[in-house]
Amino acid sequence: MDLTHPRAGTTVSPRPQDRHPGTTTQLSLWKIRIKHVIVALLLSVFFFLVFCFISLHAYITWVLSNPTVAPLFSNPALSKGLKYEDVTFPASDGSRNIQGWYIPSKNSAKTIVFSHGYGANREESWVPMYDLAHFAHRLNFNVIMFDYGFASHNNKDVATGGKKESRELLGAIQLAKQRGAKEIVVWGFSMGAGTALQTGLVTKDVDAIILDSTFLLEPDTLYHNIRQNIDLPRHPSLEIMEMLFPVLNGTGLNQIPYAKVQAEDYPYPILFMHGTQDDKAPYPIAEKLAANQTNPYSGSWIVEGAHHELLFREHPREYLRRVSAFLSNVPLAKAAEKKRQIN
Repeated sequence: MDLTHPRAGTTVSPRPQDRHPGTTTQLSLWKIRIKHVIVALLLSVFFFLVFCFISLHAYITWVLSNPTVAPLFSNPALSKGLKYEDVTFPASDGSRNIQGWYIPSKNSAKTIVFSHGYGANREESWVPMYDLAHFAHRLNFNVIMFDYGFASHNNKDVATGGKKESRELLGAIQLAKQRGAKEIVVWGFSMGAGTALQTGLVTKDVDAIILDSTFLLEPDTLYHNIRQNIDLPRHPSLEIMEMLFPVLNGTGLNQIPYAKVQAEDYPYPILFMHGTQDDKAPYPIAEKLAANQTNPYSGSWIVEGAHHELLFREHPREYLRRVSAFLSNVPLAKAAEKKRQIN
């Protein structure tokens, strides 16, 4: 029997080595193409997710830079019966004109400049600012209330965490000097308080600062506020936003002198007021800033259970008592500083 041939009627599959060479090549190419498609799909998904992640941060940066601010709804005369003037003055660098109110006090050479917070205008109703302006006027202070560029409805600008705003505050301080002020106190709220501290680094025309719920824009505080609304990882979120701020805002976080502010011992008295339940600017920031001050007339009031910019509403009597006592010491602080400089 011939064993080298298959039996009649049977079919023998060709061995792999007996297949046509072209079949093997086509199979290999098909596998390679499938791998390329899978890799391309995975890369597409990856880059799409990266794009979405960066776009989310760009949106957050844009929203932070362009807060929605309500229009003015009243004025000092309607709210408190205070006579006032509409004033327009330039920022210290001439970059824009600022609109505000000047509330004169008869025969007074003392002026308080209010520095409102982020997302608000000069009225800042939740403080409420008109009540404090009336209080300052009763203490025989002239009062300046004005809108930062991001609160303007005529020529709106972006919010820069104090870079542009400090120049605008300097313009208000210059206006106070032009109107004859010999004693100038800046009273800041939230980001307006952080702006006051930045401004205090570059001027000798301020005699005292009152700070309510100080918000200083720096990486830790920025991330703290982002986490209040959306749970993002600290890294790389901060790095992405530091990259996006100069593009969408024109101001990089490194242009805000927060490190210098945090280390500064200011030559004039500062009153720090802060609540322990502040969800926008944690109170240890105020404690740290206050600890740096050596002026004997500086002080701090950390209010248990109080909230961001609501200290006056929650503790009105104590708030006004402490502010009044602080303001009464400003002339003494000025005299002591003048004596020190002479000696």
